[in-house]
Amino acid sequence: MQIEPIHSMPAPQAAHLAVADQLEQAFLEEMLKYCGPQASEGGFSGGAGEEQFSSFLTREHAGLLAGKLDLGFAAMLERRT
Repeated sequence: MQIEPIHSMPAPQAAHLAVADQLEQAFLEEMLKYCGPQASEGGFSGGAGEEQFSSFLTREHAGLLAGKLDLGFAAMLERRT
């Protein structure tokens, strides 16, 4: 009896793209925290509510940017596998 070695199968392309999109979105979200739109001040500010929910808006902005931009994370993940 001869046992053949187990070779790992390459991950499907769609899985790499999904992971790359999530990674790009997380990267852009962190970038937008520091250089993105800031909370308004003065009479027209949202106050404490704006501060609490600004992370949701930042996440949405990052998601939209990740959909429009290609930062090359998918290509980097392909090279590593």
